[in-house]
Amino acid sequence: MTVRAVAEWELWTTTARVVLDHRDRRHLAAAESCVREVTAAVDAACSRFRADSELVLRADELVRGAEVSPILAALVHHALDAARATDGDVDPTLGARMVSLGYDAAFADAPPVPAPEAIARALDTRPAWQRVLLSGTFLRVPAGVVLDLGATAKAAAADMAAASITARLGIGALVSLGGDVATAGPDPSGGWQVRVQDQDADPVDHVRIASGWSVATSSTQKRRWEQDGHARHHILDPRWGMPAEPVWRSVTVVAPSCTTANTMTTAAVVRGHGAVAMLRESGRAARLVAADGSVVRLGGWPAELGGWPAGETREPISTSAG
Repeated sequence: MTVRAVAEWELWTTTARVVLDHRDRRHLAAAESCVREVTAAVDAACSRFRADSELVLRADELVRGAEVSPILAALVHHALDAARATDGDVDPTLGARMVSLGYDAAFADAPPVPAPEAIARALDTRPAWQRVLLSGTFLRVPAGVVLDLGATAKAAAADMAAASITARLGIGALVSLGGDVATAGPDPSGGWQVRVQDQDADPVDHVRIASGWSVATSSTQKRRWEQDGHARHHILDPRWGMPAEPVWRSVTVVAPSCTTANTMTTAAVVRGHGAVAMLRESGRAARLVAADGSVVRLGGWPAELGGWPAGETREPISTSAG
């Protein structure tokens, strides 16, 4: 069995993990440092759960419009791209709704920053995400809108962290932040082997991805809580501002970037029964686990991704949504 070099720690109520090929284990501490630096910068830029993050601290300025840091601009750009690509199914303007549904109280490590009261818009009836203005590093957020960049920001952090390791150390790396897995740099011996399973009782698949590719999983079974006797999960359907119908226990997609993969998995959960047609049209390799545990595999999953040849044993990198 090929044993990878692995470091992991708790982050954002999930697990952060960096994995290197066994030949590069001497670089593990430096690689971990790269991931910690990137995730700290992302957290400082856009966390809703700390009063000193740039997004929260400058909320009043952003109603008027202001220049923001390049990293915050990039994270907002990813979020708006995801909204455009999914016709608003992945909506970064649901922060106030998440607060009202009790997410912050259930999962924040510190008391959440109160969301501003929603302000009725007079003439502009476009969805809130279409009214967010980003031009270069100039950002304007409509009054009453609370940006929640969580999903795309975590995936973007995985992409950036893997790229940072390769740029700084010249080696291949896999970075996993909960259900978001990104790779960069030279392929390790045998490729990156990923075990896909959301919860212990869920079906298990193994896929092999080439370096530079990513895997993301979105789940309706994680980050669950109760509010006034009602079960909630964290993926909202923007049409109703309520958790999406749990047609799928989990959805996993392979794509050239973790941000793209995560956008597609989140949209698939929101679209429910329409997810299969959307993913089939995209041509991406995908796996959907239905509420009854049955599995739908699309786009050549997993055979065209390599799988594991009969008799081959390698240490898998596990991934589940976090």
